[in-house]
Amino acid sequence: MTFTITVRPSGRSFTTEPEESILTAGIRSGIGLPYGCKDGACGSCKCKKIEGTVVHGPHQAKALSADEEAAGYVLTCCGVPHSDVVLESRQVTDAGAFPIRKMPVRVARLERLSHDVMGITLQLPANDVIQFHAGQYVEFILRDGARRSYSMANAPHTLMRTVPGGTTSAPMMELHIRHMPGGLFTDQVFSTMKERDILRIEGPYGSFFLREDSAKPVILLASGTGFAPIKAVIEHMQFMGITRPATLYWGGRRPEDLYLDAWVKAQVTAMPNLRYVPVVSDALPEDAWSGRTGFVHRAVLQDFPDLSGHQVYACGAPIVVDSARKDYTSLGGLPEDDFFADSFTSEADKHP
Repeated sequence: MTFTITVRPSGRSFTTEPEESILTAGIRSGIGLPYGCKDGACGSCKCKKIEGTVVHGPHQAKALSADEEAAGYVLTCCGVPHSDVVLESRQVTDAGAFPIRKMPVRVARLERLSHDVMGITLQLPANDVIQFHAGQYVEFILRDGARRSYSMANAPHTLMRTVPGGTTSAPMMELHIRHMPGGLFTDQVFSTMKERDILRIEGPYGSFFLREDSAKPVILLASGTGFAPIKAVIEHMQFMGITRPATLYWGGRRPEDLYLDAWVKAQVTAMPNLRYVPVVSDALPEDAWSGRTGFVHRAVLQDFPDLSGHQVYACGAPIVVDSARKDYTSLGGLPEDDFFADSFTSEADKHP
């Protein structure tokens, strides 16, 4: 039977189909629930259940512990309602989500950004341009039906670009893909994929995007290719004239992992309210690195021991995102509702 899900304090509601997860029903209904991996691995969709009964499918304890479940928290991605349910999620507003579209795309350009990061430019259908928030992601639909998720690295306003002569080029989407040896999709990207190949994508997905109803200073935290959605957010802030103070902390093992370091420095010059703190954890002597070292999420607390008046947007490896969430809320005083994240869970992370 169907059940009604109500989300407070927004008051938005939607119905679920029999044995349908809360998140799937919310996405289908255009309700912007927070989420990330959709596989019970990252915990981004966790929220408080006020009323009702929810039964969880398989999920990882780090996403929802037994104690959290006993305290009334649920994962909407794998939680199936067995009654009408009332949830609390302050990330849900009265604004509808963008429609999810499925479309063919053509590989327009492949560019090595570092030894293990490929920049891919996708040409979208000219008559079916996708709408999305800067920071969201798309899924590639592979031939066997498997899916792989990657964040868009450019802001929506950059899809349409004017070329010399004043004409507008076909809409282009930018992605940054790290090679995972043995990976079903990334092995293809780094070996057999070529320009003009046709792929299929679906999106937009995810609840990672800048909340523009706040004036709080922003901490942008990225590890590795977690920089991709952060780049889109920075482009969006510049385009919209958003002048909230923002500090980007980008971490990598070695300096070469900060593969668009020069691009960031150029944006800092153009955006007076943007600061940049690159952090390297495992520099070698030949790197001649003289900047910050250690774990990137800890560098934030060194500079901002009190985060109670900030918003944090964190992207990258699950261990970085999870550590940041824990330390910033427990040590830095950051309100839970001001931590927004996209944890880049691999297939191994989802099915350990």
